[in-house]
Amino acid sequence: MNKIFQLNIHTHRHSIFYILLILLCIRASVMVGQQTPMYSQYMFNMLNINPAYAGNRAVNSVNVLYRYQWAGFDGSPRTTVISWDNRENQHNVGYGIQLYNDQLGIESTTGVQGFYSYRIPFEHSSLTFGLSGGLLNYTARYTDVSLVDPGDPAFGMVQSVWLPTFGFGVLYNKETWYAGFSIPALLKTKDIYDDAYSNIASTGASHHYFLTGGYIFDASDVLKIKPSMLIKLMDGAPVQADFNVNAWWQNKVGLGVSYRTGDAIIGMAEIQITPQIRIGYAYDYTLSALSMFNQGTHEIMLRYEFDLHKTLDFLSPRYY
Repeated sequence: MNKIFQLNIHTHRHSIFYILLILLCIRASVMVGQQTPMYSQYMFNMLNINPAYAGNRAVNSVNVLYRYQWAGFDGSPRTTVISWDNRENQHNVGYGIQLYNDQLGIESTTGVQGFYSYRIPFEHSSLTFGLSGGLLNYTARYTDVSLVDPGDPAFGMVQSVWLPTFGFGVLYNKETWYAGFSIPALLKTKDIYDDAYSNIASTGASHHYFLTGGYIFDASDVLKIKPSMLIKLMDGAPVQADFNVNAWWQNKVGLGVSYRTGDAIIGMAEIQITPQIRIGYAYDYTLSALSMFNQGTHEIMLRYEFDLHKTLDFLSPRYY
């Protein structure tokens, strides 16, 4: 592994950043990206972080999200997610499916997840429990690393493995607020062992715990304000939190700002083009030392909903 420092950097910041990505991957024991979801617009499709959200909107809902993190550098993280979920109105069972692909330098993670939720209704609220399960393929292409002195067997292979995933979540919501808790990755996956080079690349990530909450109130007849937060806890790592405030004008145009502790300030804009179609954009401005190596992060979201006439009467699913 010492030959990683012999990479041809040519004093170019793109190459330096790429080396940092490789070192980060090795130091983190090649942690599978999907086990630590990072989406700026999570509050508009929490299925990504909490399986109890499956069917929460009580309509057929299709969401597409693309995230380009740390723009401007080869090998920077890119994530694509396509999800669908549904629950029939006046029914208590929700379900859904999600396809995703994460790219980070020489790593890629592609997978599919299924979701199941069960809702316990009360007079003006509900409590929902959710489960998720699926399969992912993790691949590390060490052959894509450019070396000044080729020949190191550690960089002459491609590691690929299929791994199971399993998650749990709970969501409580009323007409004007919600709160949730989830563990998207309950399983710690097995190590990959390569006998030829005596190299261990662990894909076993520590558990991640997510706490979410939000509140909606009327600022005027045409303006609604929604503060929300996401708290992320990981074994052996500092607590990270997202604090968000979004404002919706006439239920058609939304603007918001977020602060992710120790990481970024985020600006968001959303437009409800039609009752069925919604599009959103988020831009992350990096606050850490990585800001000198990138041009920010771009995230685009598109939602299409069917059967809107079946939406629950007491719930305002437009906001969460």
